[in-house]
Amino acid sequence: MYVANGTGRLEKVLLSKPNHVHQAEQINEISKNWNMQHIDEGRVLKEFQDLRTLYESLGISVELMDKDEILPHAVFARDFGGCVNEGYILGKFKNGIRLPETAAYEEKMAELGVPLLGEVSGTGVFEGGDFAFLDGRTVAIGMLDRTNAEGFGQITDILKPLGYEVHSVEMDPRYLHLDMCFNLVAPKVAIGYADLPEAFVALLKRMEIELITDDEPAIFRHGYNVQAIGCDEVISLAQNRRINEKMRKKGLTVHEIELTELLKLGGGIHCMTFPLRRMNA
Repeated sequence: MYVANGTGRLEKVLLSKPNHVHQAEQINEISKNWNMQHIDEGRVLKEFQDLRTLYESLGISVELMDKDEILPHAVFARDFGGCVNEGYILGKFKNGIRLPETAAYEEKMAELGVPLLGEVSGTGVFEGGDFAFLDGRTVAIGMLDRTNAEGFGQITDILKPLGYEVHSVEMDPRYLHLDMCFNLVAPKVAIGYADLPEAFVALLKRMEIELITDDEPAIFRHGYNVQAIGCDEVISLAQNRRINEKMRKKGLTVHEIELTELLKLGGGIHCMTFPLRRMNA
């Protein structure tokens, strides 16, 4: 068993140590607000270590990718692919600066012994921030800025023979990835932007998933970019107090972490975390 669903007990994750962050590019709406040359690399490393320490303190094993290569965006480990119960799918980055990450992550996954189920190729693009379990056999794939119709088709071709139902979710490209707008936080509870597509909201209702909503600015504050760790617990940014309080009112335990400098690179907690092993419950 690798990753059984999106909300079972999280046992192991892959993180990628930040490096060469001053060579990062402004490749999304959030990072465009910051001068990459002014990023405090020491603070970035401290915040990364804080997240790693938090995972370990919660009993979650951390595998680390630490490459000497210049991979300034690799800290967002989620994006290289998606992991299911049987193994993982290797994605294809849209932006040229991220393409060298693919070989590095493929090598790391081989080292960890995780089977490669298939990969997105040709004109297809797919990044793992667009991959979301809705339950153990149902997957939503965001089609915003970094995953296209060809990529979606290739993912569907890989997952359907394994018994998965795959749904597309089309949204404004400014929002980058699905995980910036939506995340499942418990088996029947999700947080998401109040203006999610009607067809997707209808799907959630059919699946009896309750949606905790907030506004568009929360997308750019990484408010929805939380990490479910199982047993109705999540890791969330401390500064997103309103969403954290809404989750607590639904009975979730929210573990808060202070991250600010890392966010300037354009991603949050969920973006930084690639699940390697997650149990059914």
